Amino acid sequence: MAGIYLHIPFCKKACHYCDFHFSTSSQYKSEMLKAIAEEIKLRQRYTGKEIIQTIYFGGGTPSLLTANEINHLLDGIYQNFEVADGAEITLEANPDDLIPQNVKEYRQTPVNRFSIGVQSFYEEDLVWMNRAHNSREATSAVKRMQDAGFDNLTLDLIYGYPLLSAEKWEQNILQIQELNVPHLSAYSITVEPDTALASFISKGKQKPMDEAQSAAQFLYLMDQMAEAGFEHYEISNFAKPGKRSRHNSNYWKRVPYLGLGPSAHSFNGESRQWNVANNLKYIAAITAAKIPAEIEILTVANQVNEYIMTAIRTTEGLDLSYLSKAFGHDIAQKVEDGLPVLMEKGWLEQAGQSTVLTRTGKLYADHIASSLFIDEAEQV
Repeated sequence: MAGIYLHIPFCKKACHYCDFHFSTSSQYKSEMLKAIAEEIKLRQRYTGKEIIQTIYFGGGTPSLLTANEINHLLDGIYQNFEVADGAEITLEANPDDLIPQNVKEYRQTPVNRFSIGVQSFYEEDLVWMNRAHNSREATSAVKRMQDAGFDNLTLDLIYGYPLLSAEKWEQNILQIQELNVPHLSAYSITVEPDTALASFISKGKQKPMDEAQSAAQFLYLMDQMAEAGFEHYEISNFAKPGKRSRHNSNYWKRVPYLGLGPSAHSFNGESRQWNVANNLKYIAAITAAKIPAEIEILTVANQVNEYIMTAIRTTEGLDLSYLSKAFGHDIAQKVEDGLPVLMEKGWLEQAGQSTVLTRTGKLYADHIASSLFIDEAEQV
């Protein structure tokens, strides 16, 4: 099986915290969509004979596309790839784009899952983030989608920023539960270089983020979502039974995927490649029938460390028997040798055949993963 990701690089506004590739100008939108449609044809052999199980429109803001534009791109995928019956097809959407006419038109597309970028239900927080929608739209958009028959929804929330008091965070989580959505993705805000937020902090116009606040809000989130019947199946993701994101789950399982559009990444098990993060250069290359991608051949150490990084974040955890079968007993043993000290700290525990993060360990997932990495000298 395999997945396809389409990067739609257009936004109405630039969120202060975002470092994804996007443009706030839609001047070259038609040329971009034509180029992505052409890349679909150029890349039809990338996944071999793998059946496409998931398709994901990300960005940027894919909800800026019309239903006809979405259908045109999907038609190209269905014509050039074998797509499974019942494939999960997700579209990221901003609440302000989910107006009645657009929602009605989405019923005429194969899209069957929507990821709605709410981020917060508080007006002042959305202004602080420089989001395009307001708090009223955040709630009404979700209800409008549900009324139209779209029940496979996931919402995004952000925590750990100065405006978000414990009381406001509690209400945001409560609102998620009251809206009866089956999936939540929640992210601690990260100050990325070359973003407006990083600039504000460096100039003293904005307070630095508080790690203790973020940790406390994450712990509260875990407890509340568990009490509400959600499965915490990946560090940032919570789902009701049967409602996990199939597309993102396949990323964490290292299932091959093809990325289309500027800055999109692809993975085939042996290498990674990523398209140029420049709209005009991408369009020019595709127009000349060239794939504007850099390629990295993955060493054994790369593959092992990527597995550790993704697996440790999931409820399935690290499977040493998988490491042994895939990379050899010696590699698995080196990773296993690093586990006792982490277990003594109370960060890891055994769950059947797997090693998983404890509640406290989830606060240190990245540090735990990196401490288990092997280096190139250890890969033989």
